Amino acid sequence: MTRADLYLEPRQVATTPATASEDELGDMLEASFAAGIHDLDGLVARLNVSRVRPPSGTMWTVEVFQAVLRELGR
Repeated sequence: MTRADLYLEPRQVATTPATASEDELGDMLEASFAAGIHDLDGLVARLNVSRVRPPSGTMWTVEVFQAVLRELGR
């Protein structure tokens, strides 16, 4: 087995396809990282000025962001 064989995208192990909102969240996070935003508060602030909302429909907070990521990681 080569080192490349060991590389695994997290969504490759998912049992269902990503939802539209999960795709939007992923796209926004990728854009934020590309813009140099890597800290939690910066990510939350950028999400709040975007059209991406958490499942609850409320504003993003650090706690909400962490809970959403925790749920997506299951």
